[in-house]
Amino acid sequence: MFYRSRSNLALWFTLTMGSILVVFAGVLYYQAVLNEVVNLDRLLYKKSRVMAVNAKYDLRNQQLDLDNVPLLGSNVAPLGTELVYARWYDTKGQLVQFFGIIPRAQVTATPGYRTLKTTLYSSKEIPPAIWLRQLTLPVYQNSSLIGYLQIAAPLVSLQNDLARLRLVLLLTVPATLGVIGLAGWCLGGIAMQPIRDSYDQLQRFTADASHELRSPLSAITSNAQYGLISQSSDIEAQRQRFGKIFDVAKSMNSLVNNLLFLARHAGRLSPESLQEVNLKSELVQIADEYATQEAVQHLNLTYTFPTNSVIVLGDANLLQQAVVNLLSNAFKYTPAGGQVQLRLFTQSYWAVIEVIDNGIGIPEADLPHIFERFYRVDKKRSRKTGGYGLGLSIVQQIVSAHSGHLSVKSVVDKGSTFQIFLPIK
Repeated sequence: MFYRSRSNLALWFTLTMGSILVVFAGVLYYQAVLNEVVNLDRLLYKKSRVMAVNAKYDLRNQQLDLDNVPLLGSNVAPLGTELVYARWYDTKGQLVQFFGIIPRAQVTATPGYRTLKTTLYSSKEIPPAIWLRQLTLPVYQNSSLIGYLQIAAPLVSLQNDLARLRLVLLLTVPATLGVIGLAGWCLGGIAMQPIRDSYDQLQRFTADASHELRSPLSAITSNAQYGLISQSSDIEAQRQRFGKIFDVAKSMNSLVNNLLFLARHAGRLSPESLQEVNLKSELVQIADEYATQEAVQHLNLTYTFPTNSVIVLGDANLLQQAVVNLLSNAFKYTPAGGQVQLRLFTQSYWAVIEVIDNGIGIPEADLPHIFERFYRVDKKRSRKTGGYGLGLSIVQQIVSAHSGHLSVKSVVDKGSTFQIFLPIK
């Protein structure tokens, strides 16, 4: 599935970028043709003006003097031999004088530029059939039309330049398409990786949730079936069996509530749910509640709070649950006589809640995974303590929802330090 999706992403990326590339190459080629033609037209116009300015017309005798016109007259100036022909027509379009190819007697084109293909029989240096750019220029003297000058230059140089450009485009466009396809494949893999990770995580989550629910359901089923088929009238045995069912159902209820919590509180909190929370007051309340609990009687629990209030924006109940989860883990995995510290301090623009214990610690290989759902470092020990591996996942999700981050440092047999960073209001 992911391979097919990656291939589709790469294909559409290649088609999209390839289409843009082909259009860009076409526009580039078209612009190059226009530039070449414009440059040639400008050159033809300059040459025609140089020639036309030497034409003289005697209005009194009605005679045209072309002797000083380069190529057409006796004064042949070094105008350049790239012109294929030069022709002079009178005002009626009749040929008067020409240079180069034998022309038709009548003007064959209206004034302006024209691209045409012709065959040259008189030249051995130029191919028999070539493309020409022709300019027919009306020539005026004292605001009176005295004739038409028509010149033409070959497009061989322009065609050679465009042929080289086509060759470059034909080589670079397919190569670039190959690079685009490879880049699309790589980018598709990068784009699909988070989806693949989420899918793998969802599969692991589903498998773990099914596994965690299977055991208590089996315990409930077995005790209920035994109670149904048992003929014993021992009330105490029945009470114990119902007690087991109650304990297992209570454990399942805790698991389902935790799963619902993770599903409901995914993402950031809505702005309307954010309120000013005094972290010092909340932590003092938690400390007072834990001071009377049996779970901490065998531990040395200490608190360090600042003198001033520390205000953040958030949900007080969620923040309390995050701290309680960290403290519960510290109590579970710290042996009798150990020490657990709860600290609150500020660091730059962050409020830092720190839970430190000198318990069993976490192996370095497990640190990157402890915030994954259902992940437990020691499954046997976790089962004895009644954990499902969701506590730290809940803490991380709560902290992330408050635009904060969570860090952990731990050494085996020396203890762990968890830090919650929350932005100060």
